[in-house]
Parts: sequence; C-alpha cells; structure tokens
Amino acid sequence: MSTQIEIDIVSDVVCPWCAIGYGNLTQALEQLKTDIQADIQWHPFQLNPQLPKQGQDIGEHLHEKYGLTPDQRLANQQRIKQAGEAAGVIFNFGERSRIYNTFDCHVLLEWAASQDKQTALKLALFNAYFTQGRDVSEHSVLLDVCKSVGLDPKLAADALADDTLQNKVRNEEAQFKQMGIQSVPAFIINKQYLISGGQPVESFKQALLEIASKV
Repeated sequence: MSTQIEIDIVSDVVCPWCAIGYGNLTQALEQLKTDIQADIQWHPFQLNPQLPKQGQDIGEHLHEKYGLTPDQRLANQQRIKQAGEAAGVIFNFGERSRIYNTFDCHVLLEWAASQDKQTALKLALFNAYFTQGRDVSEHSVLLDVCKSVGLDPKLAADALADDTLQNKVRNEEAQFKQMGIQSVPAFIINKQYLISGGQPVESFKQALLEIASKV
C-alpha cells in the first residue's frame, strides 16, 4: 500500500530552477509510484515583485541583481539548459530577452486551483516563458495559455480582475516569507519538511522515502 503525502510547492513562473526542480520531482515520484502518491499544490512567490508591467531586459536584470557579466550569464544559461534537458524542460534562451512581472500569473494559478487545472496551467506558463519566450505579464498571452489547458478565457479574465484573488495571492506570498521562504523552489512535504532548490532526481527520491517512512 502506497503512502499518501502532500507537497506544497512555492515557486515563480520565471524561475528556471523551479521548472527544473518540478521536472525532477515528477521523475522521482514516477519511480516511487508504488510506494508514494502525492497531492501537489502550488503557491506564489515573486522573484521580482518590483518589476514594471513591461519587465526588464534579462542581461540588464541579471547584471543589476547578481552582478553577472555576459560571459557568466552564458555559462549559467548552459548549465540551466543541460539541467533542463535532464528534467524534461526546454529552455530556448534565444526566444526571450526580457523577464516579466508575474503577479497576474499567480492570480490565475490561484483561480486554476478551483478548476482542478493548477498544475496544468503552471506547466503551460513555464512552457510559454522558457520555451516559447512569450510575455507572461500580457493578459492576451495569459488568456491564450489558459485556453490551451482547457480553462475558459472569459472566466480567466474575470479572475484577473478579482480583488479577492489578488489579495489572497499577496497574503499567501507574505505568509510563506514569514515562514522563512526566501528563495525558490521550496518543496514543503506534509507541512513539516522542507526540500529547497532544484534538486536532482535521486535527492528527491531519498528525501521522499525518508519522509514517507515517518508518516
């Protein structure tokens, strides 16, 4: 009989290691499926809440935030691309030149949870940004992504304008920061155990098996 666990994932849509971490987590869960079954919920974290609507040039942003030179940025991209290939995530760095404000993404993800489409939308948003290079702050893009996973664009537009959903996202993000989550991805198992970062598949397997043995 398999052990049922809850996994709360705190992440951002424009965080490459969030996409890689989830890809590795799903591989680990697939390999452990006879022992562990997981219920996954996504939670908001904005890497750059101060970004304006139109976003910022990626090279400029990485230099300002992390001090990366162009050569360091290229090396970092290569590392991410290789890790992405192993995790099943395609990073087309040539397709995107900007990083965007993701608040509206999180509002839609909050709403999508009530439609039982949260993970589907999260993965579609990862794909829209990292693979297709689309502007995930633009409402027409967001509604198109919603439609692609079977969500009603009209209802999605209503969700984007919903003050209650917006406040819920702000409050939830603040709550996780108060809990000590300062970087993402953060995988919280059964409200007790934290796995930080885009870990390799084997690290996820080892941690999940250890946690499941305590349930």
